[in-house]
Amino acid sequence: MSKTKFGVVVFPGSNCDEDCLYVLRDVLGAEVRPVWHKEASLDDVDALVLPGGFSYGDYLRAGSIARFSPVMKAVLDFAKKGRPVIGICNGFQILLECGLLPGAMMRNRTLSFECSFVTLRVESTKSPFTQVYQEKELVRIPVAHGEGNYVADQETLKKLNANEQILLRYVNEKGEVTEDANPNGSLENIAGICNEKRNVFGLMPHPERASEEALGSIDGRKMFESITMSLVS
Repeated sequence: MSKTKFGVVVFPGSNCDEDCLYVLRDVLGAEVRPVWHKEASLDDVDALVLPGGFSYGDYLRAGSIARFSPVMKAVLDFAKKGRPVIGICNGFQILLECGLLPGAMMRNRTLSFECSFVTLRVESTKSPFTQVYQEKELVRIPVAHGEGNYVADQETLKKLNANEQILLRYVNEKGEVTEDANPNGSLENIAGICNEKRNVFGLMPHPERASEEALGSIDGRKMFESITMSLVS
């Protein structure tokens, strides 16, 4: 059986691409290649990662310029075919900007850059990104962002909840949704959502930074393992 082949999109300003490439290649043992922002085809990859960083310097607002990058047409086509796409931090912001996920990002309520480990609760395992976890499992994964305050209108929030599209929420160590557990002011403590077809997933925390014991947590590794399992099952 051939290995799952991942692609990691690299925009000017991406700075977590090498981390994702390392985890996929050296920790999971998957095939992976960098995808330059000017590429026009993704036919040789099975799953796609939009990594964190500051694409195009985050000028205007996070992800807004990357939305018009040449590779994004291929990314949109890839997603429309039902193939798995995960956007991490800046990658999540890009997925919102291009319309693959609903809602938008605003500045953190503190108006400062937040960089720390947070506790997340897995709200649904009905996705190719969370199927290895247990329902309501608590995981420890770091965040590092200045614009992670997720917002959406009430109708969108209603649909996200009804369709179990909210896959991750910020919680305290007891698993409770509290204001203090929310690092950015995100509505309903939302940390990650998927689309209705469940093949596109965006999250602000960095699972690639929680994939080895030396980093203080391996809870993020399961997200990548989930993708691999979904493609071979």
